[in-house]
Amino acid sequence: MSELTHFDHQGQAHMVDVSDKAATVRVAVAQGRIVMLPSTLALIAQGRAGKGDVLGVARIAAIQGAKRTADLIPLCHPLSLSKVAVEFELDEVGSAVVCRVTVQTVGPTGVEMEALTAVQVGLLTIYDMCKAADRGMVMTDVGLLEKVGGKSGHWQRQAPSAA
Repeated sequence: MSELTHFDHQGQAHMVDVSDKAATVRVAVAQGRIVMLPSTLALIAQGRAGKGDVLGVARIAAIQGAKRTADLIPLCHPLSLSKVAVEFELDEVGSAVVCRVTVQTVGPTGVEMEALTAVQVGLLTIYDMCKAADRGMVMTDVGLLEKVGGKSGHWQRQAPSAA
């Protein structure tokens, strides 16, 4: 396991010094899902949720979440983001909404945390807008799918092998 970079040689938490790192294009893609009752998914799909356009509001919330990540995660660097793209997919078979976010910047550190935060905020917004119809919704499977740029280069989640 590699050394944890958010701790100094005395084991104290600190913000990593990225001043010597090259500014490069950095991209991260994260995804998660919120599982709900089929009737709740139908409300979203048909645009009949009482609070309005659920996915439209969740899209804006996810973008805002990416932009505010450094305010929420104590050791994250505030970043100038050049792109935040949010996609939603309605999964009727799984009775869920899948949220996928792509975040991009040109800078000395990656945007994985921004992508992950955006997904969580988008899913939380769906929960908030639909909780009157379904308090049992569950957010699940949130994770990084891919990252590009920086010293470690390109990383992509491997698909689970069939057993």
